[in-house]
Amino acid sequence: MIGQIVIVGAGQGGFQAAASLRQEGYDGRIILIGEEPEAPYQRPPLSKAYMKTGDAGQLALRPAAFYDTNAIELRKGTRVDAIDRRAQRIQIGDEDLAYDHLILATGTRNMRPPIAGLENTRDLRTLADAAALRDALARAERIGVIGGGFIGLEYAAVARAAGHHVTVAEAGARLMGRAVSSQMSDRFAQKHGEMGTDIRLASPVAAVTPDGMTLADGTQISADFVLLAAGVVPNVELALDAGLDVDNGIVVGNTLLTSDPSISVLGDCACFPDPATGRLVRLESVQAATDHARLIAKRLVTGDQSLIGPSLGSGRTNPIGNCRLRGLPKRPMQPKLCLMAPCCA
Repeated sequence: MIGQIVIVGAGQGGFQAAASLRQEGYDGRIILIGEEPEAPYQRPPLSKAYMKTGDAGQLALRPAAFYDTNAIELRKGTRVDAIDRRAQRIQIGDEDLAYDHLILATGTRNMRPPIAGLENTRDLRTLADAAALRDALARAERIGVIGGGFIGLEYAAVARAAGHHVTVAEAGARLMGRAVSSQMSDRFAQKHGEMGTDIRLASPVAAVTPDGMTLADGTQISADFVLLAAGVVPNVELALDAGLDVDNGIVVGNTLLTSDPSISVLGDCACFPDPATGRLVRLESVQAATDHARLIAKRLVTGDQSLIGPSLGSGRTNPIGNCRLRGLPKRPMQPKLCLMAPCCA
């Protein structure tokens, strides 16, 4: 059995990898490393339930005792600087930490589009971001949102329900254009319009100031603050610097193993072959990250070589109403597509 397993990234996928290793019977050393100061927590509620309640305690994936009970060494607030593949060690400041197998669960970060004045926007990615946004919401009347995707629309729905005036500026011709069908885009646009949200489609933002945002056509939108929710990019720098293949994510095979047999990758940062076409895809989905983690844990502990299946990637979101996302479709997809296929109920 593999000796010491190090997991870089303490989000849902990284946490699940550690938990699944123990569930599969692994009794070696597990080190789970995360950059944020909190223990692993649920990220999806940040734009929904947390905005309403402010109860961070409800977000924890497990109580603190879980990590001691399961002998999972949780290192919070820790940044990994480099991977030395030849020596099978990672660098953390002045410390070198050995691994027998390394799992990269580095996730994504917010995209920073070429818009003037981005320093005047707010992010919604971490618990700290959400706490700051919730505080700002309590003092604001008018809110601007850049991006008509899931995060932007979820936040817009919460803000509108609280009585705020909300304008969503989407550069594309429809809402959630990369993730759902045109019929679903129309449905959500209608729902948000009925709530009173001002939806501006085909309206890229050219600049952001402390007083609001300016659209490409010159239209001025007043806002007390502006949320940037224009998508994400995968965190691939560690892998790239270590010489691993990177292509809209960290490239892996159909068992989530990289070209280095000592390194696996899971979740939002993994670019893997679509089971139907063999083309590279990347899924931004909590369920996909969880399924990836379980598959990797089973392979490492039992030798099971199960391949990624088409069901990986189902999940649920709530831009308004209930929308269930069902993994990978059977139809051919574009290469390197970040995709979530919709089936609403």
